[in-house]
Amino acid sequence: MEIPPKSPDGSEKSPQSQELITSNTASTLCMSSRSESVWTSTSRSKWDIYHKPVIVVSVGAAVFLFGMVITSLSCFLTKNQKVYKMCGPAFLSLGLMLLVCGLVWIPIIRKKQKQRQKSQFLQSLKSFFFNR
Repeated sequence: MEIPPKSPDGSEKSPQSQELITSNTASTLCMSSRSESVWTSTSRSKWDIYHKPVIVVSVGAAVFLFGMVITSLSCFLTKNQKVYKMCGPAFLSLGLMLLVCGLVWIPIIRKKQKQRQKSQFLQSLKSFFFNR
């Protein structure tokens, strides 16, 4: 008769129970997915939903304004004019890119929220009719 090896914590488990423990990956996968679950109905504040695009828009606007200042310095100062002429447009384009990305991100989030609400409504209808 063969004795199964002990686990590191000292508890004895059969190979079948070890398989059962590791086979619940489907529920773990659903819990760790990036998208929110349809079954969770916790309401989130507007800041929780829109904080990332607001931050991107703010940083983009700040970098864009900094680029405007650097570019305008090339007109007034003659000491490092070549450096200002190179760095100014770079900051302008980077700031404009971040600003536009953030502004486009907001309607995408709104559309996703509407789709999620419709999906939750349909799930509640299904559960109402099929769980009778």
